[in-house]
Amino acid sequence: MTNSNNLPIQLIDRWKELYSQKELNQLLNALSKKYLPTLRTNTLKISPEELKKLLEEKDFILEKVNWYRDAFVLKNKSIRELTETDEYKKGFLYIQNLSSMIPALVLNPQPDEKILDIAAAPGSKTTQIATLMKNTGELTANDLSYKRLFKLKENLNQMGVTNTKVLNLPGESFWKNLPEYFDRTLVDVPCSMEGRIKIDDPKTYTDWSTKKIKQLSKLQKYLLRSAISATKVGGTIVYSTCTLSPEENEEVVEWVIKKTPSALSVEPITMPTVPLQKSLTSWKKKKFTYTANCIRVFPSETMEGFFIAKIKKLASTLPS
Repeated sequence: MTNSNNLPIQLIDRWKELYSQKELNQLLNALSKKYLPTLRTNTLKISPEELKKLLEEKDFILEKVNWYRDAFVLKNKSIRELTETDEYKKGFLYIQNLSSMIPALVLNPQPDEKILDIAAAPGSKTTQIATLMKNTGELTANDLSYKRLFKLKENLNQMGVTNTKVLNLPGESFWKNLPEYFDRTLVDVPCSMEGRIKIDDPKTYTDWSTKKIKQLSKLQKYLLRSAISATKVGGTIVYSTCTLSPEENEEVVEWVIKKTPSALSVEPITMPTVPLQKSLTSWKKKKFTYTANCIRVFPSETMEGFFIAKIKKLASTLPS
């Protein structure tokens, strides 16, 4: 059994409410191991087959991911060794956790659409969306952190992304600037990152607190509501986090749907070969009416803990 004594007692107590003893043991076991490195092909520059061939010639062992042809698991070398290759330096690949690749696939952006990534830095999902759009259309990558925008711009440049404009606005106010403008919006929000905790790395959980969860939950609600109002009627909004906390996941979706229940629908997410968990229908004394179609990803050696909701906009949510 993993020694979990390093983790905050309050966090463990919350997880005991969230999971069975068997699941809790599996969770702590997963969080005590290093992730296998995973990467995504930048199809704006190279095909997955060509990338695999080039890296295998340098003795990298890559395993295909059966649910995403552009993704690979690196079986035998470190991330550092990967970053020293020409393929990495030329922007042929992006190092990204497999769970983090799911939201953009669920969003399903199409060429020539108008897409918003409302909290985009450092750009993992923005660059992935650009590849799915084949570098066409109009992709808006926004982030409030001016500092993080430098990394976002650097990643867009390295990946050869040319269809993206970068903005530095508070996401909560987006709907005022561009009301019902976008075909699809990704809302991958700042969160408490419980799904990325590593037991042997205190940096991943020293900031954790229930107070922080409450603050983040409030921000997440405003970001999601703003994103919905910035999206066209008939459009799709994907909400995602890398945390296990219900206040930042199901509770946020429940809150936003309750505001305008006739205008929004939480759609089913089907990814048959991905190991997904059902979302919660209740937490503590709260019941969730609208979250049954949301999904959770349980941490494993290749996947961080994640939560994803796909929302369809059926009618206008702007103030009349």
